[in-house]
Amino acid sequence: MAEKIKIQVVTPDKIVVDDEANIVMAPGSDGEFGVLSGHTPFLTGLQVGTVHYRDENNQEQFIFVNGGFAETLPDKVTILAESAERRRDIDKVRAQEAVKRAEERIANAERDESVDIERARAALARALWRLKLAEVK
Repeated sequence: MAEKIKIQVVTPDKIVVDDEANIVMAPGSDGEFGVLSGHTPFLTGLQVGTVHYRDENNQEQFIFVNGGFAETLPDKVTILAESAERRRDIDKVRAQEAVKRAEERIANAERDESVDIERARAALARALWRLKLAEVK
C-alpha cells in the first residue's frame, strides 16, 4: 500500500486541516498540481480554488482556499492560505449574498468611481468558488 502524506491547511486564524492523505491536489499559480508521498520538494503560489485530498479512509475531502502558498516536502504538504474552509463549513446563503453584492458593485462600477472593480471581481470569484464547492456531491 502507498505511503501516506501529511496535509496541513493553515490560515492566520486557525489550523483548518491536519490530516493524513493518500494524494493531495491543489490549485497552483500555474495550474492544478498533485502530490504523493515522496514528491520532490517545491514551493508555489496558490490561486483561489479547491484543495482536495483522499484521506486515510479513501474519502475525498474538499477545502476552499483563498490564495496563499503551498510547500511540498516528500512527506508533507503545508498550505498557508489567506482564508480557507472545509466544504461542510461553507454557508451557502452567505456565499449567495456575497455573489449578489459583488455583482451589484461590478454593475455599478461605470457610474460610481469609488467602486474598486478588481476587488469586486475578486470577491465574486471567491463567492462563486464557495458556491461551486458547496454543491459538489
